Amino acid sequence: MDLEREVLVGMLLLSFCIPGFCNLVFEVQHKFKGRERSLNALKSHDVRRHGRLLSVIDLELGGNGHPAETGLYFARIGIGSPPKDYHVQVDTGSDILWVNCIGCRNCPKKSDIGVELQLYNPKSSSTSNLITCDQPFCSATYDAPIPGCKPDLLCQYKVIYGDGSATAGYFVKDYIQLQRAVGNHKTSVTNGSVIFGCGANQSGELGSSSEALDGILGFGQANSSMLSQLAATGKVKKTFAHCLDSISGGGIFAIGEVVEPKLKTTPVVPNQAHYNAVLNEVKVGGTALDLPLGLFETSYKRGAIIDSGTTLAYLPESIYLPLMDKILGAQPDLKLRTVDDQFTCFLFDGNVDDGFPTVTFKFEESLILTVYAHEYLFQIRDDVWCVGWQNSGAQSKDGKEVTLLGDLVLQNKLVYYNLENQTIGWTEYNCEFLSTLQLMSFY
Repeated sequence: MDLEREVLVGMLLLSFCIPGFCNLVFEVQHKFKGRERSLNALKSHDVRRHGRLLSVIDLELGGNGHPAETGLYFARIGIGSPPKDYHVQVDTGSDILWVNCIGCRNCPKKSDIGVELQLYNPKSSSTSNLITCDQPFCSATYDAPIPGCKPDLLCQYKVIYGDGSATAGYFVKDYIQLQRAVGNHKTSVTNGSVIFGCGANQSGELGSSSEALDGILGFGQANSSMLSQLAATGKVKKTFAHCLDSISGGGIFAIGEVVEPKLKTTPVVPNQAHYNAVLNEVKVGGTALDLPLGLFETSYKRGAIIDSGTTLAYLPESIYLPLMDKILGAQPDLKLRTVDDQFTCFLFDGNVDDGFPTVTFKFEESLILTVYAHEYLFQIRDDVWCVGWQNSGAQSKDGKEVTLLGDLVLQNKLVYYNLENQTIGWTEYNCEFLSTLQLMSFY
C-alpha cells in the first residue's frame, strides 16, 4: 500500500483515546515487497538473524537486547528537533532503539530496498542530550554501577553476536516523533523523550547488508526499550499489537490495548529474552503428533519463541519429521525435488488448502494458532510450491533445539502483547483491511 493509504489505515485503527494516554501508531512495510523473493534469500535472512537472536556470545546490554538488522518489517519515525525521518526495523526480538550516527565506522551507506539512509547527528538537534555513565539509566541498564565511571564519560553499549557481527555506540536522549490517535479516527504528531543508542561502529553483516536500514526499533520487554520508557512516564500502557499483511506487504504496529476483536491469550514464559509461550500440542489435519515427553518444558528454556523478524518457522526434528510426513502424505504421488539445496518443492496445480492439511499449535490455556496450507507453502512460480517449515538448525546457548515461529505463521493475524499482564494472544485477521480494529490505552 502507498504511504497515503498507510496513513489512512492508521487513522481508521484507533477509536478510544483520553488526552495524555493515547495510542501510538507505526505503519510498516515489508522488506521484500516489490522484490523477487527467492527462497534462498528468505533462508539466508533467517540464518543471519538466528546467529544474532539465539547464539549471543557477549551481550553487555543487560542480557535482553538483541538488535538484528535483518528484520523483515520497517517503519519511519522522526527523531530530533527539528525532526528528521529515519527508517528503522520494527523487531519484537530486540529491546533498545538505536540508529546509525554521524561519524559511524562501517555503517551502511546505501540500501537496495528503496529508502535513503540517514545518519543521526546529536549536535544538529536542539533537544538532544548525551547520557553519561553516572546517570541512573546507565547503571540500571547494566544492573550495576559502571566500573571506572567518571561524570564526563558517555554511557556506552556494545552487543556481539554469534555470527561475529557487532554494534557499538553510546546512548543519547532526544525527542521521538510519533503518530498519536486523537479520536474520531484521526491522528496527530506527538513527541516523546526517549533514550536510545547512537551507533558509532558496526561490523559484519550489520555494516554491509544490502537490506540495511537506519537502525532498530525494539519492542522487547527490558526497561531500556522505547515502550518501557514511555510507559514509565505515563504516556502509554505497556501493551502493543501488530497486524502483518502478507498480500500488500505492509501492516501496523500500534501501542495500545486491543478492545475489538476479542482474543484469547496465553502466559509469556517469565525471565526470558524473547516472547516465549508454552506449546502443549501440534496437530496436522486434526491429528495430534506423537511427541517426546518434556519437549517443551520451560525449565530448559523451551516452548516456542514468537518472533515477527524471522521469515519462516523452525521446528525441532522430533516435530519437523512427523509433521512433514503427514503434510506430504496427503498427496503421495507428488514428485519432490530440492531447491537451493534446502527446500522441499513440488508441482501441484490444485487448491493447496483443499489438497494439504491445516497445522495447529495448541498453547497453554487452550490458545490455538492455526496455519493454513497457503500460509506454510510458497509458490515460487506457476504450479511450483515449496514448504516453509524448516528443520531447526538454530540452537539456544545451552545447545538445545528451539521452536521459532516467524512471519510464516504470524501473517494475517492480529498479535497482541500485554507486558503488564505478561500474556500474548492472537486471532485471525485480514490485515489488509483494518477499519474494524479497535484499540484503546488509558489508566
